[in-house]
Amino acid sequence: MQANYALLLAAAAFAADRHRDQRRKDQAASPYINHPLALACVLANEGGVEDVVVLCAALLHDTLEDTATHFDELQQRFGQEVAAVVAEVSDDRSLSATERKQAQVAHAASISKRAKLVKLADKICNLRDLIYAPPASWDNARKLAYFDWSAQVVAGLRGVNPVLEGLFDETYQKGKDGLLPV
Repeated sequence: MQANYALLLAAAAFAADRHRDQRRKDQAASPYINHPLALACVLANEGGVEDVVVLCAALLHDTLEDTATHFDELQQRFGQEVAAVVAEVSDDRSLSATERKQAQVAHAASISKRAKLVKLADKICNLRDLIYAPPASWDNARKLAYFDWSAQVVAGLRGVNPVLEGLFDETYQKGKDGLLPV
């Protein structure tokens, strides 16, 4: 058990270091590390996930696509299982934004259970951010499009964790209700 805590804390410290100069796109320009920490909290505290591989992967989920981190580095520091989950949830940056979104929808059903948990938490956190701290430049149409695309991704993730799926559904509906014109 102690080794699990050490690995989890090492992943949090590594993610904090790698994302140290990054900010979210919200009005307050929040520190980026808040996002991976939110994923881990959603998984552990709301979804009941205790798998340290999943929690570490949640903390590290954006390091491959958004920092100078390489797969081999994650594998060496955190093991093959963690690195593999991070790789599964990472977008291929050689694709256009549209192609990356299409790939997430197309591959959601075929990723591992662990990757599905991370991806589901990511969508929950992203929708919550769009409700409570949206990017300053996003209008309602763009937010609604993101909500709808997220639902397409989550359709392929279903069956992995009913509690998290319920949280996604609640967040999705709350956002849609708040964004649709009255």
